[in-house]
Amino acid sequence: MSTLVQSESTRITPVIILVRPQMGENIGTAARAMLNCGLTEMRLVAPRDGWPNERAFPTASGADCVLERASVFENATDAVSDLHRVFATTARTRDIAKPVLTPRDAAPQMMNAIGDGQKVGILFGAERSGLDNDEVALADTILTFPLNPDFMSLNLAQAILLVAYEWRMFTEEAAEIAAANSAAMRSGRGQELATKEDLEGLFIHLEEDLEEAGFFVVEEKRGRMVRNIRAAFQRARMTDQEVRTWRGIIKALSGIRRRKNPPQL
Repeated sequence: MSTLVQSESTRITPVIILVRPQMGENIGTAARAMLNCGLTEMRLVAPRDGWPNERAFPTASGADCVLERASVFENATDAVSDLHRVFATTARTRDIAKPVLTPRDAAPQMMNAIGDGQKVGILFGAERSGLDNDEVALADTILTFPLNPDFMSLNLAQAILLVAYEWRMFTEEAAEIAAANSAAMRSGRGQELATKEDLEGLFIHLEEDLEEAGFFVVEEKRGRMVRNIRAAFQRARMTDQEVRTWRGIIKALSGIRRRKNPPQL
């Protein structure tokens, strides 16, 4: 098994479902496109030339692990039966009311679904005819490619690569953001969550200044207003740096007020 496959194998990724693929060579290039983007689970629905097909392996260019693990189903209904969220790729307008997304817009929805423990699949139709209406009806969302409207001709591997690439780019970016946030939190550079002591200091500072400014006009309402203010800040889950920033803001505003309204001698 290649190093790439080993490093990607623990990721949960969308299932690629090829409906009535016509040639073993096309299945091989589809596997190659999948593995380039870290996708490894392929399902075949009624492949025309049967399965396994030795013609698939040369065109897979080393993506043998995808082909060896491919599972075969008699129909698309069976192929999606264990999935929670299904996307169908089609370039044709159909009389089916479903959300329509590009692969780029669909990627975060796929990631969110997988993050919630759902299994996600993407349907690709036969090379010549695509998906029929009954197969599209199995999907929750339609995927379309924003290509040249005068020439929208993709082969199977190209279509898979476009979808898989957008998936990979989004998940890589999300992973980088998560890693950066985690590193910042560990670095102690003002990115740790504020302690209750930090927040209490902010609340007292703010409430004293509001009192001085005459904010609490009706004394009977003071307790409820204070609780609401504190609740709003608590929901924000501020970092210690953010608490310091807010205290700086309060100090600056109170300074401006005092300069405009100096105490009477």
